[in-house]
Amino acid sequence: MQSKHRFVLDEPEVPFELTVLYEDTNIIVVDKPHFLATTPRGMWYRQTALVRLRERLGEPQITPAHRLDRLTAGVVLFVRNPELRGAYQMLFQNHQVKKTYECLAPAKSIVRPQTGTVERLDSPSVFPLKRRSHIVKHRGRLQAYEIPGAVNAETVIELGETDGNIAAPGYRRYILRPKTGKTHQLRVHMNSLGLPIKGDDLYPEITQPDYTDFSNPLQLVARSMSFIDPVSHDPRTFVSQVPLG
Repeated sequence: MQSKHRFVLDEPEVPFELTVLYEDTNIIVVDKPHFLATTPRGMWYRQTALVRLRERLGEPQITPAHRLDRLTAGVVLFVRNPELRGAYQMLFQNHQVKKTYECLAPAKSIVRPQTGTVERLDSPSVFPLKRRSHIVKHRGRLQAYEIPGAVNAETVIELGETDGNIAAPGYRRYILRPKTGKTHQLRVHMNSLGLPIKGDDLYPEITQPDYTDFSNPLQLVARSMSFIDPVSHDPRTFVSQVPLG
């Protein structure tokens, strides 16, 4: 039988470990490093979280309940019991998963976006704020972009705690709470405010990546994920340990 994924012979090895945060008979929760794709796509096959898990555990039936961009690190949920795949995927489709992201972006005043709205949630303070817009992403086009239209993307953005562990002058931590899940939503929303995420190779401008260079990761981490388990009905919370900066 022909494999559904093609094998890649010259695939660069991602030199970061995939850490398992939790596992039981139904699910596996991992802390995905930067540069590791969630599933096979394009030039990536073995250097993906899915294939690493399947090979490590000898369980070819493992499947993701959702995905993170290759350049985004953090918490990812996999389902090891195929019969329960739909139950866990529906958590994400029905927006029943509370997700928090953390990023590094410029420590400066925001700019007015060209479209959409910005609502200050604790006026007159700028943050926290709610960014709402209409985001589109076309196949074959690397960047997503915003156009006038009915809102389909919403993110609450807060200032993160400042500490001495960030070796990036001119940057600070931001906490991002997406209410929707459009492709590149957080990167697009931050860029639209004049605060592009550190290490972003698509926003505001596309830069040609060197797939063998792992020295400048996108400073965006899916920091935490919380939901009610659809099988056990227990509350679940998982937190990424991937550092920023």
